[in-house]
Amino acid sequence: MMNYDICVIGGCGHVGLPLAAAFAKEGKKVIINDINEKAIKLVENCQVPFIEDGLEDVLKQTIGKTLFLSSDKKVISESEFVVVVVGTPVDEHLNPVFSILKKFFDDIIPFLQDGQTVILRSTLYPGLTKKLNQMLTSSGKNIGVCFCPERILEGKSMEELCALPQIVSSFNKESLTKVADLFKLLTKDIIIVEPVEAELAKLFTNTWRYIQFAAANQFYMMAEEYGADFYRIHHAMTHNYPRTKNFPKAGFAAGPCLFKDCMQLSAFTDNKFFLGHAAMLINEGLPNFIVSKLEEKHDLSKKNVGIIGMAFKSESDDIRESLSYKLKKILDIKAKCTYCSDPFVKDSLFISENELIERCDIIIIGAPHKVYKTLDFKNKIAIDVWNILGDKK
Repeated sequence: MMNYDICVIGGCGHVGLPLAAAFAKEGKKVIINDINEKAIKLVENCQVPFIEDGLEDVLKQTIGKTLFLSSDKKVISESEFVVVVVGTPVDEHLNPVFSILKKFFDDIIPFLQDGQTVILRSTLYPGLTKKLNQMLTSSGKNIGVCFCPERILEGKSMEELCALPQIVSSFNKESLTKVADLFKLLTKDIIIVEPVEAELAKLFTNTWRYIQFAAANQFYMMAEEYGADFYRIHHAMTHNYPRTKNFPKAGFAAGPCLFKDCMQLSAFTDNKFFLGHAAMLINEGLPNFIVSKLEEKHDLSKKNVGIIGMAFKSESDDIRESLSYKLKKILDIKAKCTYCSDPFVKDSLFISENELIERCDIIIIGAPHKVYKTLDFKNKIAIDVWNILGDKK
């Protein structure tokens, strides 16, 4: 008999906490295992460490009833399902790093027991699910290994966990049936594939989005070079025209997944994924393009420049891999002085939007937070790649 139905390791983060809360809401007894004591205390007090719509209400319903927290690894042994949210990072050369994942499993294998099912949740380099299955088998333990990638939009997890189909994969029918039945508590739409197919589906999805953003950003830069209004062109292309209705707007393609997953796919193809390389050069080059276009008209060494919106996307407090910080590094060299502001990100060095507008000659919108639509830019130069200001800029 197990004390818990599910243990989510690293469960206080963006991926693990919404999933743990969603299962707890459905009546499963869930234990979160995390080494971050500060985050554990916040969650125990029904406080969410990041912005996630609807999650706080679910915590209030479940904490101490069906949802529990512990920093003690022994709770791993007491759970029927063990959910792992550790993915494959990339190094400074953009190659996947398996050693971190291997060390993680070396540390938890002593706590795993026969009959348990391990669910790998974060993005994995193709073939790693099989390698981890072999690693656990060689340890002499009978443990089912499944890869069920998360597919949710950060900030909308509680909604999308139940609204979107769930991809499920495993190496044996028994584990596959168990994990499919588990996720049917959240969504009836279950898609069963082989583990390597699930790994590639996750990478293909994020890379496809990254390439789409790169296409929009390339067209934006082309339009700017010729003095044309990209968003007038965008409207002409997409208005009541079904074949381009999904064409995205321009903007910083950033965050913890898109760039990293594109580079993992590139490594998987022995660096022959030329489309991915081109997308990376375009998306990562947008901050440099913005600065170079400003330099054509202004002596930045005599200008104060402000960046409003330092998160990697709108209505978020997540700064991971945000290109606003890359933009700041460039401006720190080029501009007289650089100021930053974000209503969602806590940083003692940031100033308010109004103070930034007063101090700066040029303002660049780094993340398109909705509140910026009503800001008074006081006739300052506003660079709005996202077109959140429309005709105001």
